[in-house]
Amino acid sequence: MQERMRGGPMPHQFSRRRFFGGALAAAPLERSLRIFLPHESTNSRSDAAFELRERVAREQSRRPAASMTANGDETSLPDWIGCFTKGLPQNRFGEVEPGAYAALLSAIKSGKHADFERIPRGGGRKLNNPQSAFAFHLEGGDPHTFDIPPAPSITSPIAAKETSELYWQALCRDVPFSSYDKSADVGAAAKDLDATPQTVFRGPTKGDSAGPYVSQFLLKPIPYGSGKIEQRYRAPVEQSDFITTFAEWSQIQSGFPPWRKASYDPTPRYIRNGRDLAEYAHYDFAYQAYLGAALILANSGPSSVLNCNQFKGSGNPYRYSTVEEGFTTFGPAEAVDWLGRVTTLALKAAYCQKWMVHRRLRPEALGGLIQKTRAGIRPYPIHSSLLESGAVDAVFSRMGSYLLPQAYPEGCPLHPSYPAGHAAIAGACSTVLKACFDGEMLLPGCVEPDAEGLKLIMCSKYSPTVGDEINKLAFNVAMGRNWAGIHYRSDAIAGLQLGEEVGISVLQDLACTYTEDFKGFSFKRFDGTNVHVMPKGSWPTGEPITGTLNGSS
Repeated sequence: MQERMRGGPMPHQFSRRRFFGGALAAAPLERSLRIFLPHESTNSRSDAAFELRERVAREQSRRPAASMTANGDETSLPDWIGCFTKGLPQNRFGEVEPGAYAALLSAIKSGKHADFERIPRGGGRKLNNPQSAFAFHLEGGDPHTFDIPPAPSITSPIAAKETSELYWQALCRDVPFSSYDKSADVGAAAKDLDATPQTVFRGPTKGDSAGPYVSQFLLKPIPYGSGKIEQRYRAPVEQSDFITTFAEWSQIQSGFPPWRKASYDPTPRYIRNGRDLAEYAHYDFAYQAYLGAALILANSGPSSVLNCNQFKGSGNPYRYSTVEEGFTTFGPAEAVDWLGRVTTLALKAAYCQKWMVHRRLRPEALGGLIQKTRAGIRPYPIHSSLLESGAVDAVFSRMGSYLLPQAYPEGCPLHPSYPAGHAAIAGACSTVLKACFDGEMLLPGCVEPDAEGLKLIMCSKYSPTVGDEINKLAFNVAMGRNWAGIHYRSDAIAGLQLGEEVGISVLQDLACTYTEDFKGFSFKRFDGTNVHVMPKGSWPTGEPITGTLNGSS
């Protein structure tokens, strides 16, 4: 099965060709033949709309299928120890029952709802939407065309380092970001991870490493109707850690609900440390952070009524107009709508990779392998640098076990780790924000929370660009799940990159829908390269354009 995923057809009987073939065969003969007749219409508007839909669909159909290449842990390691098995029946060592995992693979191979319903359950919790991996989408690229590289094997030094980072994050959850230079735990983590207290646990972009750890879009008040929402949130009290004993770990891995609950601080606070950020990413709705950013940038009020918003995108045809202003097109209504649009496609693409390809185990499961190996219960092929990590030893000293402490009582959700869904949404939504707002503009009035998270302090020497703060926001939300202990760094990076491609593919469709004098969307990717999505599918000859459909011109 693994070999078929790497190069051949999809490893399930439900294919796009068979789907449309079945639909055609099932239709009445007259109706079936009608689709082969030339499109006839006396309505020129309908003709233009039909031609536009057909053209963008054909362009997107040229996208190659994703390579569907996994890291090989599923076939090379015994008992599926490198795979996601939470919620399935398990033996006393926390290893999945072979018949249960075989049923999961069988359902993924067929893609049939009935086969998914036959998968055995270990406890009361249900698997999280594996059949969504097979869903179609009618805007942007097909969910099966967005590729990511194989995840690091659990036996690799890369996995060892990023898992060590998670153990350090668990130790540093309650340290205020503003006090990192004073924390012994943060200092030890920075040394072990080849970083500094200023750069440890941060993202890879230029904007991630500058200024406060938390993006301004998670700190500034959000305009909402005639008022504003102060971004102070409910957070658990210090040292609210879970799944720290093997009995609790076994219960949670089998899919049973948690029996412990978090204790919450009665005082809402600004996001000031890793635990606060983890809790923000616990109950947020899919594109909450990016809706907040869009509302901050749109800044509805007297200035926007007068069409004076300085953050309009550089390609916005109404940016300098003295007659018209954008609303339905090139305005706030469009921006907030697009955030929801790209979210759904990003999740479909991520779940395709999660369930159909990688099925990577979650960090809490790897923590169980570390615990059993270090305690002499059962040995597993984990990289020596992880077994001997100072972070793992420090967790044992504090918690009395080698398990990875979790910030959420229930641990991770019941779907595979790679790529991170939050990160995929972040990549897609940040692309929309960069397309709709000018990423080169400076963001004034920057702030950071005090160590208690009770007030905001002005950062008079920090003036980032809008684009840099959008990048930081995306990584903050993705890393919020890492702070909880439920994702690896590579999950976040792969999800951000996948989501970015999703966002660009949707913009390629939407850019063709305008009648304004519009030259296209221009912005920078996370890696700093320029993207320019041209309208109406026409590109200047001889000019290399990044972000066009399938590289065509």
